[in-house]
Amino acid sequence: MSKRTLGVALLVAIAAVLGVLAGNRLLGPSTSNNARWPATQAVTLLPTPRPLPAFSLRQSDGTQLTQGELRGHWTLAFLGFTYCPDVCPTTLAQLAQAQKQWAALADSVRPRVLLVSVDPERDSPIRVGEYAHAFHRDTLAATADIPALEDFARAMSLVFIKVPGEHFKDNPQDYSMDHSAQLIVLDPQARMAGLIQPPFNPQAIAADMLALTQASK
Repeated sequence: MSKRTLGVALLVAIAAVLGVLAGNRLLGPSTSNNARWPATQAVTLLPTPRPLPAFSLRQSDGTQLTQGELRGHWTLAFLGFTYCPDVCPTTLAQLAQAQKQWAALADSVRPRVLLVSVDPERDSPIRVGEYAHAFHRDTLAATADIPALEDFARAMSLVFIKVPGEHFKDNPQDYSMDHSAQLIVLDPQARMAGLIQPPFNPQAIAADMLALTQASK
């Protein structure tokens, strides 16, 4: 099996697992999972938030991003890379539309967007930060070495894999990264509380994050 075939198979497997969970109502209607939270349009809430193992990513400003940095906010986290031809820039542009809708909220509670680059070979923390900030100045951006990224992704049931291009043997930079496209919703305790499946609706995402933020007060 080629690396590209393996990557596609892994992504399909994750999507299938999520589909089974949804079908079994383990992710079921957001209105019945937790009476504390409002009904949501785009966000599918887990019955019980999933604590994440400790992680440490390098942010674009050189500081470490840990669970503590994310507490107090609802966060939308997703995987990507700056050489991504379509999915990543489209997602960032859509999320920038959503971010405009909650810009009036106080910084202490305003929802956050976190892009985690899975291509540390080409994406330095500074590069991924500049890339993300070109879409919206408030977007957090980080990366890490591959083992740390694998642990971070696995904790949220996400996957990624390096896919060599046609000329990879002669040009080691000729590769892409296949990765999960879901947005992971982290609650103010930095736990995995839900997810958003593509295609994304910026208006629905903004409405959900505003409602969840209000309900957290």
